[in-house]
Amino acid sequence: VSEALEYGMVGVNVGILATEHVPFGGVKQSGLGREGSHHGIDDYVEIKYVCVGDILK
Repeated sequence: VSEALEYGMVGVNVGILATEHVPFGGVKQSGLGREGSHHGIDDYVEIKYVCVGDILK
C-alpha cells in the first residue's frame, strides 16, 4: 500500500511525523529535495578533495 501512495507525509496512529531521522519533502512538483537531515544539506554543498602534502610518502 505504501508504494502506491503519492503523498509527502502519511501517519498512521502517530502524531509526530518529522524528526531528524525522517527527512521531509514533497512529491512530484510540490516539493523538490529533502529537509530536516543531511539529505537537505546535500543540495547546497559541493564535495571537494584537498590533498595537503605528498601522499606517496
